[in-house]
Amino acid sequence: MATPPHTALAPWRDPALDPETRVNALIREMTLQEKIAQLFGVWVGASDEGAEVAPHQHDMEDPVGLDDLIPHGLGQLTRPFGTAPVDPALGALSLMRTQARITAGNRFGIPAVAHEECLAGFAAWGATAYPVPLSWGATFDPELVREMASAIGRDMRAVGVHQGLAPVLDVVRDARWGRVEETIGEDPYLVGTVATAYVQGLESAGIVATLKHFAGYSASRAGRNLAPVAMGRRELADVILPPFEMAVRESGIRSVMHAYTDTDGIPSAADADLLTGLLRDTWGFTGTVVADYFGIAFLKTLHGVTGTFGEAAAAALTAGVDVELPTVKTFGAPLLDAVTKGEVPEDLVDRAVRRVLSQKIALGLLDPGWNPVPPALENADTTTDPELLRGTIDLDPPANRELARRIAERAVVLLHNDGALPLDPAAPRRIALIGPTAEAATAVLGCYSFPVHVGGQHPDIALGIDLPTLHEALRAEFPAADIVVAQGTGIDDGATEGIPAAVALARDADLVIAALGDRAGLFGRGTSGEGCDAESLSLPGAQQQLLDALLDTGTPVIGTLLAGRPYVLGRATDEAAAIVQSFFPGESGTGAVASVLSGRTNPSGRLPVSIPRHPGAQPSTYLAARLGHASEVSSIDPAPAFGFGHGLTYTTFAWSGLTIEAAEAPTDGEFHLTFTVENTGDRSGTELVQLYLHDPVASVVQPVQRLIGYVRLDLAAGEKKLVAVDVPADLASFTGRDSRRAVEPGELELRFASSSTTPRLTTRVTLTGPVRHVDHHRHLHAHFQTTPHTSY
Repeated sequence: MATPPHTALAPWRDPALDPETRVNALIREMTLQEKIAQLFGVWVGASDEGAEVAPHQHDMEDPVGLDDLIPHGLGQLTRPFGTAPVDPALGALSLMRTQARITAGNRFGIPAVAHEECLAGFAAWGATAYPVPLSWGATFDPELVREMASAIGRDMRAVGVHQGLAPVLDVVRDARWGRVEETIGEDPYLVGTVATAYVQGLESAGIVATLKHFAGYSASRAGRNLAPVAMGRRELADVILPPFEMAVRESGIRSVMHAYTDTDGIPSAADADLLTGLLRDTWGFTGTVVADYFGIAFLKTLHGVTGTFGEAAAAALTAGVDVELPTVKTFGAPLLDAVTKGEVPEDLVDRAVRRVLSQKIALGLLDPGWNPVPPALENADTTTDPELLRGTIDLDPPANRELARRIAERAVVLLHNDGALPLDPAAPRRIALIGPTAEAATAVLGCYSFPVHVGGQHPDIALGIDLPTLHEALRAEFPAADIVVAQGTGIDDGATEGIPAAVALARDADLVIAALGDRAGLFGRGTSGEGCDAESLSLPGAQQQLLDALLDTGTPVIGTLLAGRPYVLGRATDEAAAIVQSFFPGESGTGAVASVLSGRTNPSGRLPVSIPRHPGAQPSTYLAARLGHASEVSSIDPAPAFGFGHGLTYTTFAWSGLTIEAAEAPTDGEFHLTFTVENTGDRSGTELVQLYLHDPVASVVQPVQRLIGYVRLDLAAGEKKLVAVDVPADLASFTGRDSRRAVEPGELELRFASSSTTPRLTTRVTLTGPVRHVDHHRHLHAHFQTTPHTSY
C-alpha cells in the first residue's frame, strides 16, 4: 500500500527514529476522534440475532458500519477468519482488501490489528485442531507446547493476522466450571510454565499473544461462568497471579486481557490496582490491555458499577484498559462525548493510544514499506477472479498434523490398568465399542475449535479437517479384531432405551471399550465449554448408568474418556480393567487413544487436574490446606480417585539414592539434591519427576503441598539417569499476614514424587536466618539437570 503523499516523510513513518519519538509525533497530529478510533475493534459479519459466539453478543451490537468508521481510522479487526466458514485464501484476500480500505481511508494510512482466537489452534476453517490446553498440561512438556504455538503463529501470520487471544492462565479451582477445558490445570506452577512456553512460541512467529483472563475468572462461586469471585488476598497472590507473573517476566508477552468477573465486588475491567498498579507499575508490563468481549459494557449491564456506557468507558480507561473488543460500544461515541465534556481527561486517551500505536510500530504497520498483502498471497495474482485462489492455502499441512499427533499421544493419561493393556493389535478378538463418543467425529474438539465454535452454526458446511472417529481409529489400530458398535445412550440426553442392546453386545464380546465423555459447546449447547457449567462431576446424562450396566456383564471393560473436565467414574474406578483419559485431544486424538490401547504408544500423560471420587466433593483441589482434606469433623471425603500428576505407563521405574549437599541453608540460599531414576521394565518409557514442597509450620495456613518443579525423563529399558536439582529458598515463599511475600526460617519437606499422591523420595531441610521478604524478582524455578548414570 503506497503511503499517502502528505505523510511520506512524516516522522512516525521513519524507522530510523525511536518508537517513542514516532508515536509522539503521530499523536500530536491526531484529532481526539482519530485517537479514540485506535482504541476499539470492529466485528464485521458477527450475528446480532442470538447465534452468539460470545456472551450477550446480541445485546451489544451497535449499527455502526465499517464505512462510517474508516475515515477516523480503526484499532482492530475482530476475527476475520473466525466468524464464519471461509476458505483460507479467500479469507486472506478479503482481509487484505479490508486493510487496503482502512489505510486508504484514514489520514495517516494506519492499518488495523487483526486478531483471532487460537486457544487450540488457529480458529479458522480448515486449520489444524490441536489438543485443548488441558491436554497441554497433561503433557508436562513446555518445549512441545512451544513448538505447537510457533506453528499456530506461523499459520496466523501467513494470512495477515497479528494478534492471538491465547493462552488462558486461569488456575482450575472448581472443575464444575465449563471452561476447565481451556485451562492448563489446577496447579499455578504447571500453568505458568506451560503458558509461558506457549507465549514464547506464538511471539516467535511474530504474533502478539494475549494472556487471559486477568485475574480470578476461574475462581467463580460454584463454578458458574461469570459468577462473582470471593477469595482472599493470599489466594489471589499465591494461586491465581503467579502464572501471569511468570509469563510477564519470561515470555515477552505483549497483550493482556482483563477477566469478566468481579473479585470482592471490584470488576477486573475497572480495577486500577490490578491493571495498572500490579501489572504495569510492579511487574513492568508495557504492552496493551484489551477487553474481554463486551467486558467494558458489562460494567454497566452486568456489574452495575456504572450508570452509562460513557461512565463504563471512563472506568475501564482509568483502570488501564486500552482497547475495547470485539466491537465498538463504549469507546466510541460515549467516550468521545465524555472527553469532550471534560468528564474524562484526554491524557487517559493519549496514554492508551500511545500503547496501541507503539504496538503497531513494533509490528511494522507504520513502516513505509508496509503493504496489506499477507505472506501467503505474496506470489498470487490477487487481481483475478478470487475463486481461482480457493484451495491454494493449506492451514492443516502434514507437518501440523504430525505435531498434533505427537501432542495428543503425549497427553493421553492411563489412569488405571489391571494388566488388560496394552492390547495385542494382531490378536483376533471381538470388541464391543459402546458409548456416545464412539462414532462422534467432533468428540475430540473443544469449544474454541473452529468446527465447534463457529462450524456448529453452519451445519451444511464441511468440517474442513479430517476427524477420524474412535471407531475408525480402532479399526485401523486393530485390523484383526471384529469391532461391533452401539451408542447405548447420548452424551447428555439421559436416554436409557439403548442400554439393553448395548449390554447384549457386551456379553457376546471378548472385551468392551466404553466410549464416554463430553460434547463441547457454548452457552448451554454442550456439556463442556464456555457457559456450559456442571451441577456436579457425575458423567453427563445416563453415561454412568451405561457404564455400570457394562461392568455388570462380567466382560472386561476398558473405559475411554474424550472429555473437557474430570469426571467421577463410580464403580469403574476400581472395577474397570483399564481407564484411559484424554482431554479433547484434537484432530489426531482418536488415533492417539488407539495407539495407547495397543501399546504402540507407551502412555506418558499425567493428570493436570485431579479426578474426583465423589461428585459432590467440590470445589476440591490438591492445593488444599489440612482442613481441605479428609477430616474427623466432616462427613465428606474430598480425596481424589486419581490425584494431580497421576499417570501410569507400560514399564516400571525405581527411584533411589537421594542425597543432599547440606540440609540447612539461609533464607536467601538454596539446596542441592541428587538421586537416581531407573527404568526397571522391559520397554522404554517416560517418568515424570515432580517436586513438591511441604511447609509444616507457617505464619499463615498453607496447602499441604504444592508443586515447585518437574522434569520428564525418557528412559530406555534398563537405563538409569542421575537427577540433580537446585532448589532456591525463594520457592518456599508465600504471602504473609501483611500481604508481603516472605521466606520464613524453619523446617520444610521436599517430596520427589510421581504424583501428588505418590511420594517416592522425601527429605527434610531447614531454612535458617531472618524472615526475608521477596518480590517479583525472586527465583521462580527449581533447576534440574539429568545425566546418564554412568557419567559420575
